[in-house]
Amino acid sequence: MNRPLSHWLCTPPSPLTVLAALALGLAAVGWSSSSTPQAPPTTQSMPMVLNNGGTADSNGRMVAVTGTDITGASVLYLVDTEKMRLAVYAAASTGSYQGVRLVGARRIELDMELNGYNDKSEYPYGELEKLFAEKGLLSLPAEKPRGQ
Repeated sequence: MNRPLSHWLCTPPSPLTVLAALALGLAAVGWSSSSTPQAPPTTQSMPMVLNNGGTADSNGRMVAVTGTDITGASVLYLVDTEKMRLAVYAAASTGSYQGVRLVGARRIELDMELNGYNDKSEYPYGELEKLFAEKGLLSLPAEKPRGQ
């Protein structure tokens, strides 16, 4: 006996029919996703979390380090490793100062040429250099004549 279409639309489906429809739907989704070409996985850097709650990350050119200063303001240090530049920003949301401000910036290529500055180490650079040279672990460059 053939039932009219209105009867099929008005009666709830049996649990077996629902289960079969779900299985068919999941199979279709699985088949379509397996046939779709997938993009190769990309490498993504994960920021390093520091002890004080700050983070550090880089992209091959820029290094960014965040932290908190003694006043509680958030601080961002940016280093451009290609142009050898440093910029420091502070951000605060309370008190008389609110917002983001540039604390300081400078070219750092000459800083990187220093053998020491305000160095409170046990062995200053010059002393270590002599010790290594005496043990044959380092060859000292010939001194340049004055005036050159």
